[in-house]
Amino acid sequence: METSPVATEDRPRRTPAPPPATRPEAPVAWPEASAIRPEAGALRSDAPSARSEARAALRDSAGVGLAFLPLGLAYGALVTQSGLEWWWAGLSAAFVFGGSFEFLLVGMVAAAAPLASIAVSALLVNSRHVFYTLSFPLHRVGGRLGKTYSTYALCDEAYALTTGEQARGWSSRRILWLQFSLHLYWAASSTVGALLGSFIPDRVTGLDFALTALFTVLALDAVRDLRGQLATPALAVLSALFARLLFPGQLLPAAFVLFTAALLGRRLATSRTPRHA
Repeated sequence: METSPVATEDRPRRTPAPPPATRPEAPVAWPEASAIRPEAGALRSDAPSARSEARAALRDSAGVGLAFLPLGLAYGALVTQSGLEWWWAGLSAAFVFGGSFEFLLVGMVAAAAPLASIAVSALLVNSRHVFYTLSFPLHRVGGRLGKTYSTYALCDEAYALTTGEQARGWSSRRILWLQFSLHLYWAASSTVGALLGSFIPDRVTGLDFALTALFTVLALDAVRDLRGQLATPALAVLSALFARLLFPGQLLPAAFVLFTAALLGRRLATSRTPRHA
């Protein structure tokens, strides 16, 4: 059956559906340059801290460095007056770094002492460093290389400065900078003393007393830090007196052993005492 054109035109026409609405694209937010490289900013912020700790270590070691100056001059002059070359003073100060043992070493080398005698003497003189490790803050020194150098550069003055009350918050870098400063003071003053040893007249006296004066000042500072623990200096004095009476030929090692035993005994006695609330 045919349909009329009129009927065809009367039918409603379908309007095409509108295209789906598209969301406008958000603008791309590019990060700022400071957010792209945070490590660079961190490095720049850490650099002043490292420099400030180095300057603080130099200030902490300045007093001891002034005391090292006459000691190094005396040691360098002793090296040249003993018939050794001038460079021997700086070399031994840099690699041996034994303080009082170096004065003994000069006489033994000049007398061509056997190597075994030198080794035994070094062990006896520096045996006090074994007791230093009980309280030296090596656990605060970071890295294997740092711990190795800190152990090698441990001396009486570094121990006295790093175990005081004011040094409890020192970082690893500050401790290492302090020890390096003391090492540098000693090596430099010894080299200068060897170069100027021939110009120092023999009538000049008192250079060797600088070591005694330095230890006296460090001991007074340590006692001042222990104002509430007067029993500790008393134990040290009693240990020295008993060592002088019982072992006069080995005063220093015997005093250290007695003092360590007294500290351990006091520690055990106080730990077993019951605490009352």
